[in-house]
This record gives sequence, C-alpha cells and structure tokens, in this order.
Amino acid sequence: MNESQMKICLFGGTFDPIHLGHTFIALQAVLQLGIDKVIFLPCKLSPHKLETQSATAEGRLKMCQLATAIFPWAEVSDYDLSSPPPSYSWRTAEHFKSLYPKAQLFWLMGTDQWQSIPRWDRSQHFASLLDIIVYRREYEAIHVPGFESTKLNSLQHPASATLIRQQIAAKRTSPWIHPHVAKYIKENQLYLKSPLD
Repeated sequence: MNESQMKICLFGGTFDPIHLGHTFIALQAVLQLGIDKVIFLPCKLSPHKLETQSATAEGRLKMCQLATAIFPWAEVSDYDLSSPPPSYSWRTAEHFKSLYPKAQLFWLMGTDQWQSIPRWDRSQHFASLLDIIVYRREYEAIHVPGFESTKLNSLQHPASATLIRQQIAAKRTSPWIHPHVAKYIKENQLYLKSPLD
C-alpha cells in the first residue's frame, strides 16, 4: 500500500502485562476506522508505579510481541523504552511523523488519558501532529475544550492488568491473556509476590 494512503495508529501503555483487552481495542480501531497498522508502544514505568510485581522493560516488550504476532496489522516498537528521558508523547509523535511523513497518523488512548490531555507537555503541539482516537475505560469520554477526537464504538472490555497480576500472584489462571504470554509469564516467574509480602 502507498504510504500516503496508510492509516497508522500508535498505542502506548505500560502493558504490564499486555492482555486481550488491549488487542481487542486495537482490533476495533482496525475494523471501525480502517487503521492499516497499529504500533504497540510499551512505555517506561512511572516511578510511582514501580513495584515488586512489575515486569522489566524487556519482559513487557517481549509479551507485546508474543500477544500481537498473530495480527498482520500489528507492530511492536521499543522507541519509548530506548529513548532517553524525559518521555513525552509529543516526542514520540514527532518521531513516527518523521518515519511516516505521508501517512495519516493516529494515537489511541483511554478516557482517563483523554481527560488529562490538557496537562500533557506541549499538548497542543502533540494534537497537531496526529488524530486522537479515544476508547472507553471506566467512564464515557467527555468533550475536552481545544481538542478533537474520534471515539470507538465498543463495549468496555473486562480485562484489567492489575487484576491479572493479582490472579497470577495468587497462582490462579487468568482468562484475559494470550496463551503465549501466559507461558512466558510462567517460565519467567513474573508477578509472583516476594516472600516478604
């Protein structure tokens, strides 16, 4: 396909771990909006999110690759993980805009991110580089003055990374992760509580 006709969507997240809700949301963007490629971007963990149950950057990247390997429209990038701090969304958008200058670029985000976008660093510049797609999280997206978005028409997926980590720590099987991801988590003993917990 000619690049000028391509619709490329960036989908950032901690993906700790990536689950079927993430790939479901990405698939909805492909089906509903004609997205040609979704680039999954595991991001650096915020210092306040660091905990004994978090996977490493390499582990989260690998799980994204395992979970998306079956989708011809999916790609995984380590751009955010390998970039020097601070990590700003506008820098990520600029990077992919330079990689795909003729494509139509999108950013897929949840309602929580959407509501907070005016507080992002250089948020107006970020929004000028691409089109924003919003998917429902715990609540419906509301209008954010000064910003435009396209909303996905889909039900909220029940998967939760927090719940999945809790299930694994309790040695229960989670129905919301890809079998290859589950195998990787088990082999690497991820998300198990430390003896001190």
